[in-house]
Amino acid sequence: MEDHLLNPIVSITMTDQAEQRLREYFANKGFKIGDTLPKEMELAEALGVSRSVIREAMSRLRMLGLVDVRKRRGTILTEPDVLGGMERILHPKLLGKGTLKRLFEVRLMLEMGLGDFLYSRIKPADFKKLEQLLKEERATTDKAELIRLDILFHATLYGITDNPVLTRFQSMLQPIFQYVLDYREQIHQPGAAPSVTHADLVETLRHGNPASFREAMRIHFELHFQLIS
Repeated sequence: MEDHLLNPIVSITMTDQAEQRLREYFANKGFKIGDTLPKEMELAEALGVSRSVIREAMSRLRMLGLVDVRKRRGTILTEPDVLGGMERILHPKLLGKGTLKRLFEVRLMLEMGLGDFLYSRIKPADFKKLEQLLKEERATTDKAELIRLDILFHATLYGITDNPVLTRFQSMLQPIFQYVLDYREQIHQPGAAPSVTHADLVETLRHGNPASFREAMRIHFELHFQLIS
């Protein structure tokens, strides 16, 4: 038999299995956020494993934010912080170039899809914030300051969506933008300015629609698309 036809052996520990089974059990039994969960001994007997295995599996679930121990109530089911784990590991120096590239692609995908939310939620005060950023951009030629204002401009767009999950995710991705900033000499070289500027994007927000904004954003990011292609 040829080597490439052999399936790799998957090693899964007793604790791995218990963790998976517990998650399935809590979901299938209809436990709700805030419900008290069965004691370790009951769970161990139900799964046919030792209490130490259950204890370690529950410890993992607690680290994920799925369970918590409360005084006088025991262990309860809690709502996990879905972005918490990512927040702790999203650091450019801890990730490979391939992952950084894919994460930056996620940023481009997100911003291309902002239009529908921006048009339904933008307020006059938001336009004032964007206009102030444009004013600061026009007043400087310092590259570091222009990069700072660029990040702030796009962060402001995320903020306008009034979606805390999206804004937090954008904030988490902020360090990953270094993937592109490492090539800022290519991005900011003479003749490489985007054909759709921040000012153009604001103008499109004022007088356009989600479709025209999506196209304007695509052109705005054209250099970035070329860079990661």
